[in-house]
Amino acid sequence: MDFNLSEEQRLLKESVDGLMTDVYGFDQRKKYLKEKGGWSRVVWSRFAEQGLLGLPFVEADGGFGGGGVETMIVMEAFGRALVVEPYLATVVIGGGFLRHGGSNVQKAAHLPGIIDGSKTFGFAQLEKNSRYDLNDVTTSAKKSGDGWVIDGEKFVVLNGENADTLIVTVRTKGAQRDSSGIAALLVPTNARGISKKSYLTQDGLHAADVSFTSVEVGSAAAIGDPEDALPLIERVVDDARTALCSEAVGLMDESLKVTVDYMKTRKQFGVPIGSFQSLQHRAADMFVALEQAHSMSMYATMAADIDNAAERAKAVAAAKVQIGRSGKFIGQQSIQLHGGIGMTMAAKIGHYFKRLTMIEHTFGDADYHLRRVSESGALT
Repeated sequence: MDFNLSEEQRLLKESVDGLMTDVYGFDQRKKYLKEKGGWSRVVWSRFAEQGLLGLPFVEADGGFGGGGVETMIVMEAFGRALVVEPYLATVVIGGGFLRHGGSNVQKAAHLPGIIDGSKTFGFAQLEKNSRYDLNDVTTSAKKSGDGWVIDGEKFVVLNGENADTLIVTVRTKGAQRDSSGIAALLVPTNARGISKKSYLTQDGLHAADVSFTSVEVGSAAAIGDPEDALPLIERVVDDARTALCSEAVGLMDESLKVTVDYMKTRKQFGVPIGSFQSLQHRAADMFVALEQAHSMSMYATMAADIDNAAERAKAVAAAKVQIGRSGKFIGQQSIQLHGGIGMTMAAKIGHYFKRLTMIEHTFGDADYHLRRVSESGALT
């Protein structure tokens, strides 16, 4: 398998890295976090101008026909820069639902807005006590004429505060944990009956708890089969997990660089602490953990095109396990090697570790995915 980037992909990497250097210094990021919803509309427009928001969509839909590798390149760069804009929620997840299951009418209605930056999405999936199980859905959608009436609550909806449209997982029939009877509905956030409670997450991003009280949507709201959308949801969430793995690799890569730079300048007993052999060994172990994570991230990216859903899911789960383990190790070592300053808000390294920790618990932590890998028979 060839892991070398093509000429077009190398140019994309150079372009994205250049954009991050231009607009995403650590002090600039602090300013973006203070804007409405915790991200910059100006930077989002720059993403649109550079084609990043249309990257994964086919040319017929106004996009650039990029694939998993292109998304990996972008997400790694975003991780290194600690990007706070809702690329995951809007392009990867919202766009993913439309790419994999949207009708031509739905694509025409929503993709142009995603690509030009005028529309953002949120994914309302998590429920109280559902943890990481995508089939654990109690939010209901009952038939009403040609449409549905939605009732229920969703929690920790990323970009839920400012999204123009939510993709909501609902139960149209069956019991709470049935695999069938689940739909994915497009719901405008200005619909009557929606209420939101917004808050900051530990990594400084914004999320919202969203309540639905007799929210009415039409028949065109359903993406795919309204009684059997779980396979679509699983496919899109695996895309999101893969993108998060790539972002985590960027975070780990930058964490290691920042830590090594600090070891070269911080002095103890009159010499840089990087001259101590025991600390050099720690940095070497961090590098090994980073390379393991990078390899598994690439593996998950390459597996995105596998037609067999079980094999694809197994590859993504295995990657999430390694990402979780490597992220925890590199994050903890980075903080310890920085000493007390690593625990302050003024130090960049603490923000990287917070983001790595949030990624670990998004769409399943290492323990959850290790069980998935084990149940698939890959460990026997």
